[in-house]
Amino acid sequence: MAKEVAGLIKLQIKGGAANPSPPVGPALGSKGINIMEFCKQFNARTQDKAGKVLPVVITYYSDKSFDFVVKTPPVAIQLMEAAKLKGGSAEPNRKKVAEITWEQVQTIASDKMVDLNCFTIESAMTMVAGTARSMGITVKGEAPGK
Repeated sequence: MAKEVAGLIKLQIKGGAANPSPPVGPALGSKGINIMEFCKQFNARTQDKAGKVLPVVITYYSDKSFDFVVKTPPVAIQLMEAAKLKGGSAEPNRKKVAEITWEQVQTIASDKMVDLNCFTIESAMTMVAGTARSMGITVKGEAPGK
C-alpha cells in the first residue's frame, strides 16, 4: 500500500550546505521530519553543485518519512552569474545594469528546460529573456527564429 502524503515543503538551499539552522530546521522540525537525516541526504546528493542555490521540494508522509526532489538553480540566479552581477536593477524599466547575449540565454534555457512548463527551446529562451528584462538585464542582438 502506498504511503499517505501529509504535505509538501519548498525550500531554496545552497548545494552541499544544508544544516539544521533556519530556514531548514524550523520548516522540517515543525512537521516532525528528521532534520539531520534530510541534511545528510541533501548534502550527499548536491555536493557536485556546492555553493549554488537549489530549490528543493520535500514530500513528507504521515509516518514521518520523506523524500525530496532537487531542481535546477533559479533563472534569476543563473542570469546574475552569466552577467557577473550581485543583484538586479531596482528600476529595471529605467536603469539597465548589464547585457547578455542570446547564446547565454540559450544555455540557461536548455539547462532549465526540465523545470519550465514549455515544450520548445525557443519558448524557454523567451521566458529566460523575460526574466532578464524584469531584472534590468538587456539581451543583445536579434532573437533567433524571429
